[in-house]
Amino acid sequence: MPMRQHGVVPKISIIVCTYNRSQLLVKTLQSLLPLENLELAEVIVVDNRSKDDTAARVKEFIAAYGNEMDIRYLLEPVQGLSAARNTGILASKAGLIAFLDDDAIPCRNWITTIVSTFEEKPEVMAMGGKIAPIFESKRPDWLIKPFELPYTIVDLGDRIKEYPSKLHPCGANMAMRKAVFDISLFPLELGRKGDSLLSGEETWLFGQIQRQGHSILYHPQMAVDHFVPANRLTEDWIMKRYYSQGISNAMKSEGFKGRLILIGTTGAKILYIMADSVLSRSQGRKLLNKCRLESIRGTLHMIWNRKRESAAG
Repeated sequence: MPMRQHGVVPKISIIVCTYNRSQLLVKTLQSLLPLENLELAEVIVVDNRSKDDTAARVKEFIAAYGNEMDIRYLLEPVQGLSAARNTGILASKAGLIAFLDDDAIPCRNWITTIVSTFEEKPEVMAMGGKIAPIFESKRPDWLIKPFELPYTIVDLGDRIKEYPSKLHPCGANMAMRKAVFDISLFPLELGRKGDSLLSGEETWLFGQIQRQGHSILYHPQMAVDHFVPANRLTEDWIMKRYYSQGISNAMKSEGFKGRLILIGTTGAKILYIMADSVLSRSQGRKLLNKCRLESIRGTLHMIWNRKRESAAG
């Protein structure tokens, strides 16, 4: 494989943030080796203070394959996915940035698709694509279509198009121009921290891009396979995921107007759930309504805590 000549700036920086998943991470790094146009990329592994053997395994990989890819290891001691991503962004050299989860396997033309799309479409500021699950255990019967997005399962068809309203690329498989971060990096208060399930940082980022009138593209050939561990394929986990999403939704609401809108939409959700619960018969639909109520409980819990903090302050 031809390597980029010394001093030539890479076209794309691939940032892989990781926390305590060294075995999966090594599989992801190995999956990069056969990619088309790997010589156009630099790979930045950001270790978010893992307690396992991540550092040693990455250094072993670099020793074995450092002559085949431009790869660096960075340690980010501040816990949180947003902090780790920001470290990767600040260290990156390329004008394009792609994020890949530490348990995702990209298709062979993943780099080619990203680079060529940005070069051919200057109006596109960010893009994402298909994410297919690799289930560690059998897919539960209750995992119906509405649960796919919380499990980062994405298939919007085989046509290149703008993302539909209220949808955007997922962190397991997303890319953007580095200029996106000229205004702001990822907000540190949002996103996963250690084993927590907080999110919202991606929605915040893509909201900023959309408000500036930029295009966000779905490309079916920007495809990855994504590992879903057995310990997440439980009703308890998905209910916690929705509760954390509710907290994240409340954290994203800004100012008095933002809180009013959030309270209004939460009330509308309660009415919808009450109506849908009367009609729901399947295990999946019943669990979905339980999860929706958990999301509302998380939102209300966060609103109440903020109100109490304001009163105390």
